[in-house]
Amino acid sequence: MRKILVIFCGVLICMQFSLSISVSHAADNNNTIGANNLSHSNNINIADRKKRQIPIDQHVITQHKTTILDKKVAYSATTGTQPVWDNEGNPTATLFYTYYQRTDIKDNSSRPLVISFNGGPGSASVWMHVAYTGPRVLNVDNEGYPLQPYGVKSNDYSILDVADIVFVNPVNTGYSRVLPDADGKMPSKDEQQKMFFGVNADVSYLAEWITTFVSRNERWRSPKFLIGESYGTTRVSGLALELQKNQWMYPNGVILVSPTDIGIERNGPVKAANRLPYFAATAWYHKALAEDLQQQDLTPLLAEVENFTINQYLPALAKGSFIDDEEKQRIAKQVARYSGLSVKEVLQSNLDIDTDYFWKTLLRERQQTVGRLDSRYLGIDKKTVGARPDYNAELTSWLHSFTPAINDYLRTELNYKTDIKYNMFGPVHPWDRSNDNSGENLRLAMAQNPYLNVMIQSGYYDGATNYFDAKYTMWQLDRSGQMKNRLSFKGYRSGHMMYLRYEDLKQSNQDLREFILSSLPKPNQAAKY
Repeated sequence: MRKILVIFCGVLICMQFSLSISVSHAADNNNTIGANNLSHSNNINIADRKKRQIPIDQHVITQHKTTILDKKVAYSATTGTQPVWDNEGNPTATLFYTYYQRTDIKDNSSRPLVISFNGGPGSASVWMHVAYTGPRVLNVDNEGYPLQPYGVKSNDYSILDVADIVFVNPVNTGYSRVLPDADGKMPSKDEQQKMFFGVNADVSYLAEWITTFVSRNERWRSPKFLIGESYGTTRVSGLALELQKNQWMYPNGVILVSPTDIGIERNGPVKAANRLPYFAATAWYHKALAEDLQQQDLTPLLAEVENFTINQYLPALAKGSFIDDEEKQRIAKQVARYSGLSVKEVLQSNLDIDTDYFWKTLLRERQQTVGRLDSRYLGIDKKTVGARPDYNAELTSWLHSFTPAINDYLRTELNYKTDIKYNMFGPVHPWDRSNDNSGENLRLAMAQNPYLNVMIQSGYYDGATNYFDAKYTMWQLDRSGQMKNRLSFKGYRSGHMMYLRYEDLKQSNQDLREFILSSLPKPNQAAKY
């Protein structure tokens, strides 16, 4: 048995006391040292003691060792909660986080810190935490499908060798929660939305939280990188400028994983045309294309489809009903050839193919549907007829493995125990999407900060935030072209969470590693144009 010191710092909801406790537990593969602070007063009634609640300010520290790229790495994992405060200094929410810090580095002043968010909005940080960059990843097969027993295993490609990482759960995700006021009253739904649940409110409170975290952990001198997945890309794009403008903190890099539109419009013909390269990738994967296309490798095939999309398909869609019949027939035949659908279906769609219809129709003759976020995954519907699948085949598969893995990992390996439910998806809606200028904010942050570089990572089989939309976003982000050498794109042969596929886990982490290292200024390199 090993003894663990546990210290709880701060305030438990509706409780204020100070107490140090020591506990012991059965030894496992990791040496564990933890401490937290708790507080309580002697006049707490029985109901208060039994109320299920999350401590406002608490952490547990555990010590670990792993191997990354064949080298031994010692690290600590700090798991806990840190408050969000209003302008009067009152706690309004507490955010759950996990902070991995390499412990065999004496000076972290030049060591990068990666601040990681997932999306939704309303999604916990679980996805990238235990499947991508962290030191432990899901027990899945080489293509990302769940295996039992559920759990985690070592991530031999984690970026922890070159950067420390903190995984942050926004309000109502993971164990993060809105807090009652001093009188024990919860804010109304409208009040909560104004404080937390909108494009700009989200960025504002998270920037404040990051500043507190950086100060508490003495990381002001460290190069900082923001990484976000899906809606998290909107979040980190906005945070880049918010941190610079109102927290005076200047990041070195922003990584957009499976990005949203980040406020850059791509409606009408652009939105319709940009789907075709994704359709082609998915049809190629499922061997639904003509034999001559199937014999090509995916990369040159996509280059061919992209060229057609920009130079022929998009102009044809822009003509709308005034396109002549001959051109319409020619475009329809080529779209059908690249998408795996029939010419008749393309014409009946007026050249604009809906994604729901594609997911339902591509493999209709095989009585299967394809997934939305990762179209490698297959589903079975009640009826083969219809315009959309009954469910998202990939998401049900992912929840098989992620949910038990994160709950077990936090409790048994990181020693964080609570009766609060871990929200894989939390109640954050309605989400205020008005005034989304996150893309422009990212551009302005880059212009103001010569150190700031941006990398985009996308899976070719992602039908929700398709890879060609991501390329388009990158092209439109800085139309002056003066910063395009600081923008880069990486594509992978998987879906929304490209890292679930073993080969892409390896490659995407390496791309991150190289991006981080290349974004660090040389000694005495000034931030100037």
